[in-house]
Amino acid sequence: MASTSLSIIRPLASPPGLQISPPKLPPRPTRLRVCCFSRGISTEKTLTQIESSGVIACLRANSAELAIEAACAALHGGISVLEIVMSTPGVFEVLQQLVHDHPTRVLGVGTVLNVEDAKRAMIAGAKFLMSPAMVKDILDDFQYSGVLYIPGVMTPTEILSAYDAGAKIVKVYPVSALGGSQYISAIKKPFPHISMVASQGITTDSVGEYIAQGASSVVLSDAIFDKEAMGQKNFTKIYQLANAAALHGNEAVDRMKKLRINHL
Repeated sequence: MASTSLSIIRPLASPPGLQISPPKLPPRPTRLRVCCFSRGISTEKTLTQIESSGVIACLRANSAELAIEAACAALHGGISVLEIVMSTPGVFEVLQQLVHDHPTRVLGVGTVLNVEDAKRAMIAGAKFLMSPAMVKDILDDFQYSGVLYIPGVMTPTEILSAYDAGAKIVKVYPVSALGGSQYISAIKKPFPHISMVASQGITTDSVGEYIAQGASSVVLSDAIFDKEAMGQKNFTKIYQLANAAALHGNEAVDRMKKLRINHL
């Protein structure tokens, strides 16, 4: 069997006096942060309004028309902070219309999972964004946007990681599955300095207990936008449920303020 020899290919030598430089690579694209100082929207003001209300109404509807009518009923019922879930058809158009009609209310978008949707929500007039988990790109890009980002957290590690990354308030989700108001009470002990929104499965009657245990606010969904009422387009009932929820939230926040004053 004939032996096979391997040829070694050597690099060509540069001609005398000619220096060959390695090719320059294009610079890595840098991520642009969303800045919107001109809008005059303060995240601190939005945070204060959320904490003062005690309740964030969470709306999901199967049509844009239903969403607008249900939202108007809730806002007229006394709700001051309203979140419209991304799954709602025409969510950004709905938000834009509500912002135009109710400029003094704090309106935002929920279940935001990427920067693209976050930007569209901001353009439509959102004052806050919520996610079921922490979306790091949104947290990083919207630090100076004037829009408050509320990431979802569950464990102590997630709470501290979100806070250290720049979150001013976090959403504890799914709170009912974690133990309800007792979980808020337990998790606030090591993190008394971190504002928390309790979310998932909360009823109007339990708003006061959540606030008393340390939640800054609670998310109410079906407790305001009752499935049967939404299906029947019973906006009078939604108005009444919203009125009761807003009352419970305001009373709970006022009680906590008085307790803090008495402890001074």
